[in-house]
Amino acid sequence: MKQAISRTATLAFGLLLFVSLLPAVASAQQTTTEQAPTTYTRPTVMTRPAPANPAQPNAAPIAPDIAPPVYETRTQGVLVETIDGQKVMEQAADVTFNPASAVKLATALNALHNFGPSHRFSTGVWTNGTLDPATGVLTGDLIISGRDPSLHYEHAIQMAHELNELGIRTVTGDLIVAPRFTMNFDWSAQRSGDAFYDTLDTTRRPAAAVRAWNEERAVFADYAAYPTVPSVAVMGAVYVNSVPEGARLLIDHRSSKLVDILKVLLCYSNNFMAERIGDNLGGAVGVEQFIQQTLDLQPSEVKLASTSGLGVNRVTPRAMMKILRALRDELAKNRLTFSDIMPVAGIDPGTLEKRYGASRGRGSIVAKTGTLVRTDGGASALVGQMRVASGETLLFVIFNMRGNVMRFREAQDQIVAQIQNARGGPAPFSYRPLTLSMRLADTQLKASPTGKDEYEPGTN
Repeated sequence: MKQAISRTATLAFGLLLFVSLLPAVASAQQTTTEQAPTTYTRPTVMTRPAPANPAQPNAAPIAPDIAPPVYETRTQGVLVETIDGQKVMEQAADVTFNPASAVKLATALNALHNFGPSHRFSTGVWTNGTLDPATGVLTGDLIISGRDPSLHYEHAIQMAHELNELGIRTVTGDLIVAPRFTMNFDWSAQRSGDAFYDTLDTTRRPAAAVRAWNEERAVFADYAAYPTVPSVAVMGAVYVNSVPEGARLLIDHRSSKLVDILKVLLCYSNNFMAERIGDNLGGAVGVEQFIQQTLDLQPSEVKLASTSGLGVNRVTPRAMMKILRALRDELAKNRLTFSDIMPVAGIDPGTLEKRYGASRGRGSIVAKTGTLVRTDGGASALVGQMRVASGETLLFVIFNMRGNVMRFREAQDQIVAQIQNARGGPAPFSYRPLTLSMRLADTQLKASPTGKDEYEPGTN
C-alpha cells in the first residue's frame, strides 16, 4: 500500500514539473527562431560575420572586407547649339568624358593655326658623294631626312624618278635615314628605311608599291611623264643616323597640303598621322597647353594624354564645343569649311561612309567619330555639324563612356535624327567630294632651294 502511494506521488510530481517547464521550452524555441530566421539570401561582404584571425586565435576578429564605394557614373554628355550660340540641347555638358578620336580635332586646330592649311611637309634626299654623269653612279651615301606623316610607296618611287632625272641610277654607298624618318605609317625608322630601300629599286620593289604607283598614275593619267620605270639601286645597307655635316641636298620632296592630309587623317581617323603631326606641335602637352591658353579653358576641362585620342583623355562637352567653334573660325580665315577636312556622312570613305550611307541623314552631317572599345569601359563620340531643312546649321558634341560602343553610336544617331526631324528633317550640305587618293598624290618635288635650307644637318 505504501509503495502504491509512493508511485502515485512520484508520477504526480513529474507531471507537475513537465507542465511548469512548458512555457520555458516554448520561449526558448521562439527565441531561437527569431535569432536565426530561415533565409535564401547569400550574405554579402558587408553583412557576413568578421572571420577570426587564424594566426592569432585569441586576438580580436579581423574587420570585414569593405565593398568599393558606389560612385555616380555618367554615360552621356550632350551639347547642341545653333551657329549663333543658342542652346538646343544640353546634358552633363560640364562633366569630363573620354572623347577618343575626337581629340584629333584639337590636333587639327593647333596644326592649322601653327602651320596654315597650305603647309607641306618636307623630305630631303641628300648625299655626301659625287656623281659620274657618264655612268649614272653616285659614289657615296644616299641620306633621307624628314617627318612627313603621309609618306608612302608612291612617293618613294617619285623620288627615284627625280634621282633618275638628275642622272643617278646606282649608289655605291649606304642608305641612311634620319631617326625620325617614317614611311607607310610605320613608327620604326629602321623598317621605314628598309621599305624605302626596296621601293627605290625596281628589282626589289614590293608588289604593293607597284600597285600604289600604278593607281596614282591612273588617277592623274600622266603615264607619258614617265617613259621609263623609275629605279635607283643602292649597293650598301640601311642605317639610321643623322644627316652628316657637309651633306649636299639633292631633292626637296614636299607632301600634299596640310588641309588635304587632315582630310585623309580625319576621314580614316589615322592615329599614326595624328601622332606624327602632334610631334611637331609639342606632343599631347603642347596641344593641351595651346587649347587651354587659346580658348581660355581650365585644366579641369581639358586633359590630353595623346594627340590621336588613344589612351585616357578628358574633355567636357562644353570645352569640345569651344574647340569645334575655334576650328570652324580657323578654317573660315582661309575660306575653308568643315567638309574640307572632316568626313561628310555617307559620302566620304572612312568612319562615316557606311554609318550614314543608306540613311536620310546622308550628306547632312559632317563630323568626327571617336571609338575606344576597352578604355574607360568603352568610349564613343560624335562631334561636328548637322544641317536641317529650314537651312539651319547646328553644332553638336555627343560623348558616351562606360558602355557598349555600338549602342552608344545608335543613341548618337537617334539624337541627331531627333533634332533634325524636329526642324523639318535633314538637308544635305553643298559638297563636291574629291578622291582622297588625289589629295595625297598632290605632292611637289623641288630642286635644291637657293639660300638657307629648311633642314639643319646634324640636329634631327
